[in-house]
Amino acid sequence: MATVFVNGGFVEGDAALVSAFDAGLQHAVGLFETMRGRYENGEASVVRLHDHLDRLAASARLLRLSETLRKPALAEAVLRTVEKAGRDEGVAEQRVRLTVTGGDLNLLAGGQDARHDPTVLIAVQPATAYPAAMFERGVTVAIADTKANPFEPTSGHKTLSYWWRLRELQDAGAKGASEALVFQVTNHLCGGCVSNAFVVNDGALLTPIGRGEEAEGGLPSPVLPGVTRGAVIDAAREAGLDVTARMLTIEDVLGADEVFLTNSSWGVLPVVAVEASAIGDGVVGPVASRLREAVI
Repeated sequence: MATVFVNGGFVEGDAALVSAFDAGLQHAVGLFETMRGRYENGEASVVRLHDHLDRLAASARLLRLSETLRKPALAEAVLRTVEKAGRDEGVAEQRVRLTVTGGDLNLLAGGQDARHDPTVLIAVQPATAYPAAMFERGVTVAIADTKANPFEPTSGHKTLSYWWRLRELQDAGAKGASEALVFQVTNHLCGGCVSNAFVVNDGALLTPIGRGEEAEGGLPSPVLPGVTRGAVIDAAREAGLDVTARMLTIEDVLGADEVFLTNSSWGVLPVVAVEASAIGDGVVGPVASRLREAVI
């Protein structure tokens, strides 16, 4: 069951077609946002919608995908799709995916000023139902083999190029793990394949430096500035907790009192083990539990 909006109108899910020459299909030129939608009492809403759209538009501009994304129009289209899925399909808790590709963009012709019309696709499906045990007992994560390159210009952006991440998740699943921690080529922590990471020591939060947070003249960061990550940082500071973004090593992870992962689908996910090594006492910690309640 899916409600789909493509380039200005609703289509049946199996009729949601794009050009064979679309740059998203041909070269993975595109960006996406995954959000949580709700339809309740006839009202459609999306959690932190404008934060997602701000990040999307900023990445589109920085990567020269588009200078002209209209955030109000995108917000209206997303909410219309959420409303239709709730009203017509009865889907109350939703997974919302907004994808913007390069359309029929030929990157080899016309230079960076070549005009094109991006493809805009919105798909709304029932929200992923995660087992309660994941949050009550925590999860085990693996260590990814792939290393992130801070000098790769699309690093730290939510692009369509997710194949390597999905392969690492498959490998993690084969090991009985729920996620895989990705490190940079410098062996500093980035986060999970599909999540941001936090380490807790003595009640203080540490998180890898995100794209846009680098010190002047410092190494660029390949870490996506996650929307839920930002909400967790705000909630932690409002609760009086110290939060610091810095370079983190595997020793910081394994020696932590708590580790947790964040994304817009699951919110805050406690980690109780990294492969065979327990984190802290090997149980869900109080900081992760508190912050999960704060950002749901």
